[in-house]
Amino acid sequence: MKLLSMKTERGNRGGILIGDEVLDFSRYLEVILRTTEIFHDAIDLFNLGLDQLRETISAMESDAGLAVECRDADALLPMADVALNPPVLAPSKILAVGLNYASHIAEQSGKQPEMPLIFSKCTTALVAANEAIHLPRISDLIDYEAELALIIGREAKSVHRDQAFGYIAGYTIMNDVTARDLQRRERQWARAKGLDTFAPCGPWMVTRDEISDPHNLDLELRVNDELRQRANTKDLIHDIPALIEFISQDLTLRPGDIISTGTPSGVGVYLDPPVFLKAGDRIEIRIDGIGTLSNRVVGRE
Repeated sequence: MKLLSMKTERGNRGGILIGDEVLDFSRYLEVILRTTEIFHDAIDLFNLGLDQLRETISAMESDAGLAVECRDADALLPMADVALNPPVLAPSKILAVGLNYASHIAEQSGKQPEMPLIFSKCTTALVAANEAIHLPRISDLIDYEAELALIIGREAKSVHRDQAFGYIAGYTIMNDVTARDLQRRERQWARAKGLDTFAPCGPWMVTRDEISDPHNLDLELRVNDELRQRANTKDLIHDIPALIEFISQDLTLRPGDIISTGTPSGVGVYLDPPVFLKAGDRIEIRIDGIGTLSNRVVGRE
């Protein structure tokens, strides 16, 4: 199922996508079950338990009267009218992987790392689908990177790869926005990849059970409808279990933490000539089984 976080007049609320509508689960509990419990995002709902969520979806799909009652109470909303948050509102960390597709290494004449190359993105960089990527004042060379991301579902430390999938709540899309001039000049990536709005994420989290093979998903990125990146996650150098095993060694992953798995070739800096993002650009990343993450670029504030 697709779990999300959205902005409502009652605050941030966790939602379940049902067809082309979203169920505000907290509002559903209040109106239909007369209970008060607040769920703010996808990981809140995941922690409640998927079986209970499935029962709710089944009830909504089989009982037309219940659906009407929920619509009248603003518990069931048209997806087109929903303002999204990132799927997880406050991850304790966002970790990402560099040089994890051979095609991306080849386009920069690089060398494959012997082990996963891990870096952090600031949690303040998170923005939702349809929110803006802001061009910063301190950089002129802003680039995109389309990536499959996973969301941790339970605390993980020193996990063996054979058990790794059991720690995943679900999958989403990340745009690893990067300031290439800062990346080159500063020789580390904290600011280059961590500035405000540099981690668009969403539009929702697809629960792990819905993605039978995360290593066989087509991925593509378009800028203003022009195809820039296309790949399949089968081409990951370090697969998802290997990444979880490597990252979790003496580093505790908590529920809601995000791991972004790397980008393929086609980034702007290695086009001929290089092309960087500008105000007015629209970036769309599509991944099979998940959906489309769309963001516009706006000028400096």
